Amino acid sequence: MPIIYVRGYAGPTAGIDNVVDDPFYGFNRGATHVRIGGDGDPRFYQFEGPLLRLMGDEGYRLLVQGDQHRHLLDSADAALPPASLWVYRFYDQAATTFVPPPHENVFKHLWSKVHHRVTANGFNIEAAAAGLYDLITLILQKTGAPKVHLVAHSMGGLVVRCMMQKICFQPQEDGRSRLLAKDLVAKFFTYGTPHGGIDFQLDALDWAQQAFGPAGSDIFAPEKMYGYLEPGAKFGDTPPRSSAFDPQTVPEEVFPTEDIFCLVGTNPKDYGLARLTVGPKSDGLVSIDHAYVRRAHRAYVHRSHSGPYGEVNSEEGYQNLRRFLFGPWQVALGLTGLPAAVEDEQWQADMRLAIRGLPVIISDQRTSHWCPIQLSQEVRRLEGSPDGAVPLAATFLLEPARPEPGIPSDKSAAPRMRYSLTLRVFKLDGHDDHFRFADHLEQVPAWSDSLIVDIGPDAQSGDIQAWAAWNSMVEGPSDSFDPITDGLPPAQRHPATMERDGEDRLCRIDLPPTARALPVLGADATVRIHVHDRRTAR
Repeated sequence: MPIIYVRGYAGPTAGIDNVVDDPFYGFNRGATHVRIGGDGDPRFYQFEGPLLRLMGDEGYRLLVQGDQHRHLLDSADAALPPASLWVYRFYDQAATTFVPPPHENVFKHLWSKVHHRVTANGFNIEAAAAGLYDLITLILQKTGAPKVHLVAHSMGGLVVRCMMQKICFQPQEDGRSRLLAKDLVAKFFTYGTPHGGIDFQLDALDWAQQAFGPAGSDIFAPEKMYGYLEPGAKFGDTPPRSSAFDPQTVPEEVFPTEDIFCLVGTNPKDYGLARLTVGPKSDGLVSIDHAYVRRAHRAYVHRSHSGPYGEVNSEEGYQNLRRFLFGPWQVALGLTGLPAAVEDEQWQADMRLAIRGLPVIISDQRTSHWCPIQLSQEVRRLEGSPDGAVPLAATFLLEPARPEPGIPSDKSAAPRMRYSLTLRVFKLDGHDDHFRFADHLEQVPAWSDSLIVDIGPDAQSGDIQAWAAWNSMVEGPSDSFDPITDGLPPAQRHPATMERDGEDRLCRIDLPPTARALPVLGADATVRIHVHDRRTAR
């Protein structure tokens, strides 16, 4: 299906002018990063950017010919390929680079320069959302595709949500009803979108943002989000006291949350001075707790909001995007069989999810990144729920027939998909909201290990099957064994037991004895793997 990119906040008119000078609004930019090689020296690694990689991995075409929108208008219906990439250039109408500068005296010229650095004349979020609706319907008409995928960065995600939750419920100029978002959009992916708004640590900045909205920044005020997300409201309206409005909720009748994915950045250090006013538990601009839609899929990556180490031009972001859009297998992992809450003790867990063939971590939640899994809180939440699971991670897997670039042919031919879940569990010693370090060893976990899981067809039945082993039990490097259970003692080389749950598959892997000795995990603790074939629901 066609993919439409919607970029984020550009700031005042001067920033908008810089953005429109880029033919693809920044989505064409890639990145380089390094890791230490075997000789001890850093190594260069090149990620070419999401647009170019989709062209190589999935056969997408970037149709420009001088003007993407003009190209759409000039094409016959259903004449363009559905597998095409489009950039929504909603900032162009607010830019000053396409018109000759007015004749001004020196004073007016200087005043215009200052004015363009603090205001964004011509930009309106609801107008941008309405324009997005028109672009989607035009692309569907010219490609013949049933729906589109939407990919948005930062404020771009709010433009999409305004279209979904408000514009789609308003009549068109000719009085005809608009189509609903679920009839236009297949999947919706966001990078660092402030779904819950942006709250500054300084009250004065919050007040200035809401009262004056310099350069249109008042759209990020949580109270102002009601005006452009709620049908019937107007911008500036705030939710009434009796309202249950939650900016991080997308109603199911508007768009299914199972078709939304939110990438959450956790690196606040590389996004300029904004981090000083937003705080460490953020990507430098958007709080970790505000960067997702409730009940939607999400992944955590140690990237900042934008810039050279940003989320959009990171391979971590791209690999999550590709799998969400095209991966038929949805895999969710959780802890089950945990005991009742342990009183007066606080436990946390770090989690890292890796997929075979990728040079990056697909999801990464760590204490050092300000976003650990709060085990104690999760256990309390599950009290009274006999089969409830503490969610650890979720991802989407591609078919083995679509290998990662650069994997040798003998490896890519393996009929199994492999991923690993690394867990580290920590106990916090504290009293009256203060840490106690008398008996503390910093960054030494109470338990840590990696669960390596292979998923593929069973040789006899052809049905889906799983093989799993804890890395501490594998006798040798993991890449020497396929399936991974070949590295275990002979008596333990059997596949995991798979249970049917309708069209889904479930299996449970016991934690090692060292983990089950911890009071927060207990003797019955297991990792539950839930595999869902997304094609069965379509």
